[in-house]
Amino acid sequence: VQLVESGGGSVQPGGSLRLSCAASGLTASRCMGWFRQAPGKAHEGIAALGVLGEKIYESSVKGRFTISLDKTKTSLFLHMTSLNAEDTAMYYCAASTRAACSALDVRDFDYWGQGTQVTVS
Repeated sequence: VQLVESGGGSVQPGGSLRLSCAASGLTASRCMGWFRQAPGKAHEGIAALGVLGEKIYESSVKGRFTISLDKTKTSLFLHMTSLNAEDTAMYYCAASTRAACSALDVRDFDYWGQGTQVTVS
């Protein structure tokens, strides 16, 4: 399984970015998610999308971030708007062992990408 993120960068407060995650080697559909880690902080789950289309968002990004999957189910996206300094972090794409998303818990995700940096300043 390989997950490769792209789309990070530097943006001014109030700006937008769209992150992409190219997934390969997954043999079955499963819950996919986005996590982030700011310097000195633990991984934080921010959004997840299950095989039935259910979506989970962390409260601080709800209404600003949108998670989606392309029709081939090989690319996961995170559209981020109204970015602020608190959104600065390394962003990771992850794949769960489960089909349904029950929580934004790192323990439910077995496969991880290398991350893409988002800086808001």
